[in-house]
Amino acid sequence: MKNTIKVERAKKDITQAGLAEQLGVSRQTINAIEKGKFVPSTALALKMARFFECKVEDIFLLEEED
Repeated sequence: MKNTIKVERAKKDITQAGLAEQLGVSRQTINAIEKGKFVPSTALALKMARFFECKVEDIFLLEEED
């Protein structure tokens, strides 16, 4: 699953650590999500959308599997 978290973080000028603190997760979790190595729970995805003031679909892009 692709995502635009890094772009959204840049818009708000917040670090991975800062975002992690706001969401109650570790910086490593944010890093893994950004790299596509971890898919967040629905609750975490919704928290991210609320933080970035957008829809979940604006952050996470579902890729069609071949």
